[in-house]
Amino acid sequence: FVAATVLSITHVNSLKVEPECSIPGVRSAGHLGVLEQRGTHLLIFLTIGISVLLTPLLSHIPMPVLFGVFLYMGVSSLKGLQFFDRILIMFMPVKYQPDYMFLRQVPLRRVHLFTCIQLTCLSVLWLIKSFRYTSILFPLMLVVMIGVRKALDCIFTRRELKILDDVMPEITKRAVADDLHHLEDGNGAG
Repeated sequence: FVAATVLSITHVNSLKVEPECSIPGVRSAGHLGVLEQRGTHLLIFLTIGISVLLTPLLSHIPMPVLFGVFLYMGVSSLKGLQFFDRILIMFMPVKYQPDYMFLRQVPLRRVHLFTCIQLTCLSVLWLIKSFRYTSILFPLMLVVMIGVRKALDCIFTRRELKILDDVMPEITKRAVADDLHHLEDGNGAG
């Protein structure tokens, strides 16, 4: 699962294995896993390669249509990304915030601080990339971001960074926490 492109996020979301049935009124446990295979990656990149040969035909597609497709793909892939979820909760009253695992384990002020630092870094990278004279520094600034991440060890505890900067999807962390909770309940009763 590579989050470098919209294509990869959308591709992995399309390969999710969902439960076949659901009970009305009972919240679904989420997806069961990801169907791993290599065929669609091969087909995706073959069609991208073939599209170079089809340029005369593709030039008849209006640009607003293409922009709309890419906008839809980009916006639909944001769902489930912790960074985007943390940005959204910055603008929500506490009582309307979803029950995210990171909100259970890290104080809200610390979550907002981490999100603001990430937004600042993203803004700096965007500004550097946007100007012709500074865009040459973009690869160097990516290396600087490694130093910024290391400097976060001075601001946040190791536990907070593990929770806020984890690559594990929210649904997987929730399932593990629920399993541990059920095990604790079972051991306490016996």
